[in-house]
Amino acid sequence: MAKKSEIKLLGTVASPFVNRVQFVLNLKSIEYEYIEENLTCKSELLLTSNPVHKKVPVLIHANKPPICESLIIIEYLDEIKPDVHRILPSDPLERADNRFWANYIDNEFFPLYEEMRVTPGKEGKDAIKNRIIEGSVLLEEAFIKFSRGKTYFGGDDVGYLDVVLGCFIARTKFTEKHNEFKVFDEVRTPRLVEWVKRIWSHEAVKDVIPGNELLVNFYTMLQKYRPARAV
Repeated sequence: MAKKSEIKLLGTVASPFVNRVQFVLNLKSIEYEYIEENLTCKSELLLTSNPVHKKVPVLIHANKPPICESLIIIEYLDEIKPDVHRILPSDPLERADNRFWANYIDNEFFPLYEEMRVTPGKEGKDAIKNRIIEGSVLLEEAFIKFSRGKTYFGGDDVGYLDVVLGCFIARTKFTEKHNEFKVFDEVRTPRLVEWVKRIWSHEAVKDVIPGNELLVNFYTMLQKYRPARAV
């Protein structure tokens, strides 16, 4: 069992990227010390641990250099504890394919949520909704390919893409509620609708995914510090 101070995670509870790392730490039964950061007044520890981007998550493992960026962190965790709940597939081609879709989720799909938040006017928001819906169909196809008829992207159990996409479930539900549409629905993406239910209730996730009140507070902060564009 790790000592309390051996692994530290700098984060904020409303960040899906921090939640992603917590998800993997829980899956691998790795004990860690969580340090909450105030992103409006960043600590010296965060600024010195991630001097390039100055953002969370940051993993500090004993006396080793800090590790930044959620995808890099979860791969690091997979490598230091490979015998407990392997996250990435062993086949090099499958690993590459998983990384491709992770890149799509992080850099093309999820950023549309923020794009919709800052875009003024119904017409502009509707255009982004359509792009999100198109992306959800691509993700449904990816799920069918990777799951091979089983429960998760990883097959019988949670894998890399389950973690990568699963961390956005709370933000997805929040976005749906505040924009009156469905990202995943029974007609377009029936497999992902069932997958969302399974991830939402997974033991490694239940205490990690932020509740609506936390997301509302985070959304209010965003509205203050990154307001919507002027019409």
